Amino acid sequence: MKQHWCLPKEHDADFVWRMEDVLDVYARPYNPQFPVLCMDEASKQLIGEIRRPLPMRPGQPQRIDSEYERLGTCNLFLFCEPLRGWRLVRVTERRTMVDWAYALRDVLTEYYSEAEKIVLVMDNLNTHSPASFYEAFAPSEARALVERLEIHYTPKHGSWLNIAECEFSVLSRQCLNRRIDDASQLGAEVNAWLQQRNQTANQINWQFRTADARQKLRRLYPAFLRHDEHQPMPQPTTVFN
Repeated sequence: MKQHWCLPKEHDADFVWRMEDVLDVYARPYNPQFPVLCMDEASKQLIGEIRRPLPMRPGQPQRIDSEYERLGTCNLFLFCEPLRGWRLVRVTERRTMVDWAYALRDVLTEYYSEAEKIVLVMDNLNTHSPASFYEAFAPSEARALVERLEIHYTPKHGSWLNIAECEFSVLSRQCLNRRIDDASQLGAEVNAWLQQRNQTANQINWQFRTADARQKLRRLYPAFLRHDEHQPMPQPTTVFN
C-alpha cells in the first residue's frame, strides 16, 4: 500500500500564502449566494475483458482473468459543494480547455443560476483558467461567466488542499475500482453513484485550519514565523531612499 502526500521541502512563501488563502475560504460560513465549490478532474482507463468472468457462487467470489484489453480513456470533471453535500460529475472523451469550459458553464447556469457568485477552489492546471471560456464562447458570454467566479487556486504540491480530491477518493472506491469497458456504461455507473450520494447529502467536514497549518507545517513558513519573537527581525539594507 502506498500513500501520496506531497509537500515542498521547506521555506516556501508562495505555498503558504496560497494554502492559507484556501483554508480561509473553507472557514467561511455557508452562504447560498456565494457557495464554495471545489473542482478536480481525473482520467479513467476503459478496460475490456479477454475472457468472460466466472460468476459468483456460494462461498466463492467472482473470478476474472488477469488478461484484459485497453479500450481508451475517459475524463471525469468533478464538482462538489462540501457544506451542502452536493456533487456533480461529467464524463467526457477529452480534457481540453473547451471541455472544461462547457462543464463549468453548465454548473453555473443549470445548478447555480440563482447564486450571485461561485467561490471556486481548484488546482492551477493550464486548462483550469478563465481563458478557457474565451476558447469556447463568444467574448460577451465568456466575460459574463468569468464575472460569476471567485477563483482560489491550490498551491503547487498542495492538491491535497482540494476537497474535490476527497470526493474523487470516495468515487474511486465505491464506483470506479473495477473494469468498465464503455464510456456510456461509465456514465451510467457514475450517475447512479451521484444520485445515491446526493440523496444522502454526504458532507465533508474539513477540520484543518490556518492555525493548524502554522503549527503542524511550521517548517514550510519563511523565517518570520520561526524567529524568536523577542528578537528583532533583520531589516533590509536601504541603498537609496
